[in-house]
Amino acid sequence: MKAAIAGLDPAAYRPHRLHDAERRWPQTNCYVDLLIEVLHATGHDPVAALGFTVTQDFEGDQFTFFKFPTADLQRLAGLDIQELAIFDRLETHLLAQIERGRLPLVELDAFYLPDTRGITYRTGHSKTTVGVNLLDLRTKRMVYFHNDGFFALEGEDYDGLFGQWDGAEAGALPLFPYTEFVKFEAAPAARDVVATARTLLSQHLSRRPKQNPLAAYAAVFGSHAEALSRRSPEYFHTYSFNTLRQVGSNFELLGDHLEWLGRNGQQGLEVAVEAAGRIAEGAKVMQFKLARAMARQRFEGLDTMLAPMVEAYDVVMTALDASMGVSARAA
Repeated sequence: MKAAIAGLDPAAYRPHRLHDAERRWPQTNCYVDLLIEVLHATGHDPVAALGFTVTQDFEGDQFTFFKFPTADLQRLAGLDIQELAIFDRLETHLLAQIERGRLPLVELDAFYLPDTRGITYRTGHSKTTVGVNLLDLRTKRMVYFHNDGFFALEGEDYDGLFGQWDGAEAGALPLFPYTEFVKFEAAPAARDVVATARTLLSQHLSRRPKQNPLAAYAAVFGSHAEALSRRSPEYFHTYSFNTLRQVGSNFELLGDHLEWLGRNGQQGLEVAVEAAGRIAEGAKVMQFKLARAMARQRFEGLDTMLAPMVEAYDVVMTALDASMGVSARAA
């Protein structure tokens, strides 16, 4: 069977260092984590593509579910991501792309993904994106990227993922999943990755939020806490994933990107790296404290933990403006 990316073995695969278990946030979100590993597996450094993280905002009820911009991946690595229309049997479309050397990205139910054992595997239903590297209809085996690694499944898990679409035709229920595909070497990769990454960071910096997103979150956290007090402790995981984990992991990745630029000649980023780390660490500590607050139904004092993160955000952006030569925010 042909694989979209040849030469990969789930048993021997080693994730990128951005997924080291010793990091504050070893996982970010399914889409970013997957593409970190896809870039890694195809010989590109994902750290070079992380400048977009400066654009994260607070959206009123959650922090931006951040994703690599397709245009950045095209310029840096020659990758092109397009939507894949599903109008026949799902496996048929996935195989058609894999045979052409393209990697399908498909939203599936984590209930049937064994790599989520202890989280959702066979216990809870959750939408997540995987990259299907190899699909064998005869043996019912799928080899795939998911979150921070590269895995394989077969048998009943395969049937659980694909069985509901067996024989489905256009207009028939259930609805087909959202699917994309990655075209490799769709455009020439940047010859000077560092210079291209620096240019992209400057562009993203000019369109960052007009107001401090940590300050916006702090302003409404009291109402969030009040709402959380009426929810079960189990709801903590859903809330924290969409708020504290997104902002904490985003700024840890931003710190990695700025540190990489500093090692490659960009001056004046040390203060920004340190401040981004404070946001990542602050979000992690607050997540722990919020879990305890949910269990005890006592939320007093949590809002004070946001003040250092608000201050650190301003430090990051001031240092970046000075280093990158951005004098004002975009109108």
